[in-house]
Amino acid sequence: MAKYLLLKHYRGAPAPVNDVPMDQWTPQEISAHVRYMNDFAARLEKIGEFVDGQALAPEGSWVRYDGEGRPPVTDGPFAETKDLIAGWMVIDVDSHERAVELAGELSAAPGAGGRPIHEWLEVRPFLTAHPTVTE
Repeated sequence: MAKYLLLKHYRGAPAPVNDVPMDQWTPQEISAHVRYMNDFAARLEKIGEFVDGQALAPEGSWVRYDGEGRPPVTDGPFAETKDLIAGWMVIDVDSHERAVELAGELSAAPGAGGRPIHEWLEVRPFLTAHPTVTE
């Protein structure tokens, strides 16, 4: 089994087919979307392919170490993760092909008007070994 991250983006990915931002959806459309996501996760959990998943709140900040005795630095001159990443799901599957199959299914979650979003999801395998350094 191999673990993959299915990453949902607010922006930064190609536009989905049903490109109405979630803040413009009705409460019923949001509920239908969340129900689809929960049902999808529950189905994968039953067959042992679901590891975890979360929606992310829009607030957040970048933080980095700025030297001994100095407070951490926040934010910077770059796009912030809170503006880009909407949420994620971790799956544990037999192959990359299965990860792509599930991402395609997850992409069909309903959005505005109850129509599938057809959003782009980023599929990233977990690093399973440290990269080797060649000299």
